[in-house]
Order: sequence, then C-alpha cells, then structure tokens
Amino acid sequence: MSSIKYRHLSRDSAHRRALLRNLVTSLIANESISTTYAKAKEAQRLAEKLITLGKKNTNAARQRAKSIFFEPEQPQHMGKLFETLRLRYEHRPGGYTRVLRQEPIRDDQAESAILSLVDGPRDMRFSMTAKALVRQRKDNLPMHEMTAVNVRKVTRFRDGGEEALEEEVKRLEEQMEAQELEEKEDFEADGTTYEWVRGEKDRRTSAKGKEKNGPGRLRRQRAGEDEETRFG
Repeated sequence: MSSIKYRHLSRDSAHRRALLRNLVTSLIANESISTTYAKAKEAQRLAEKLITLGKKNTNAARQRAKSIFFEPEQPQHMGKLFETLRLRYEHRPGGYTRVLRQEPIRDDQAESAILSLVDGPRDMRFSMTAKALVRQRKDNLPMHEMTAVNVRKVTRFRDGGEEALEEEVKRLEEQMEAQELEEKEDFEADGTTYEWVRGEKDRRTSAKGKEKNGPGRLRRQRAGEDEETRFG
C-alpha cells in the first residue's frame, strides 16, 4: 500500500488546485494568511515552488508562475515575485515560508495556522523575537537561549538583519515608554500614584500570598493610602 503524498483537503483535484492557487496568490500579495493547518501545509509546498521559480527568473519560469497565480492578469503579483521576493531570497537556499499553529478560528474548531513569508515586514518570528528582547532588556535579564537561536534565524538571511532587528526593538521600547507615560498621566489625573510591579504577591487570595504570573502590571494607589488600606 503506497503512502499518501499530499492532503486531498476533501476536494476533487481541480477544486483542490484552485483552492491552493488562491491561497498562494493571497500569500504573495499579503505576505501572511490565516487558514486551517492542513491547507497551510499544502499551500506552503506550492508557495516554495513558486518562489523558486521567481529566483530562476527565466521565460519558462515566468510562464509556469503565471499558470500558478489565481489572478495571472494582475501584474503586481508577477512583479512582486520576480523583483521583490527574488531579491529578498537571493542568498537564501530555501525555507521561504513558515507555518505557525494558532488557536482555532473556525466554529468547527478545526486546527488553524498562519502561513507567512519569512524575512518580510509581516514575519511573525521576527516580531516575536524583538518583543522577547525588549522584555529581557527591560528586566536586565541575560538573553535566553531560545531567543538567541531566534535572533540568528531572523537575521541570517535578512538584508541588514541585525540593524533591522535593533530598529524594531528600539521602536517597541519607545512604544512601551509612551504607553506607560500615558497610563501614568491617567492615573495621576485621577489622584493616584503610579507603580510598575512584577511578580507581586497578592495578599487577598491567601495568607501566604500567591505569586502573580505575567510580565508585570500597573498598581494604582491613591495619594496617602497605605498598604493595609488597600488590602483591607
């Protein structure tokens, strides 16, 4: 008995191919799509082949790519594939896309995923790595081993990768500072003082106190109000 080489997706051959062409066209246009995990894995295979054609940049490759695009008459798709993406992945040997599982988004609770292009403006691993660096630097923590691995992955083939990552970290830090300042001003306008706490023990839940989870939170305290007053 031969093994199944691809997912049928509960469709006949023609409908399955039309579905995948539509998904891949949306991926090239938007750089990220959300769908079921099974569809994402099958669309990923076709997207990898399509980008390989873009890197070849021959007449035969262009004709083959045009037959894959769901809207071949739209010139922006061909232009992005054979110009923007060809240059972006010029030195990358493969792995142009990434599938990330996510919480089910359909009513039938089908396994869902996000399919995205790597090294682009919507690269989720790049964004998540930048956010991890911001948190670790804020708390003066050494770089986590997993974060270091992700830093290498998201900067290795990206043009000016290390500089781009630092720019994103700086942008997120400035965004966080602006948000904290805005919240502080709101608290003070209400006659409260402002304090950022991390892992605070909540004396309201138990006598010994329970360590709070999460990166931290804002604690509000009215001017002149002591701790005993706040916790009763």
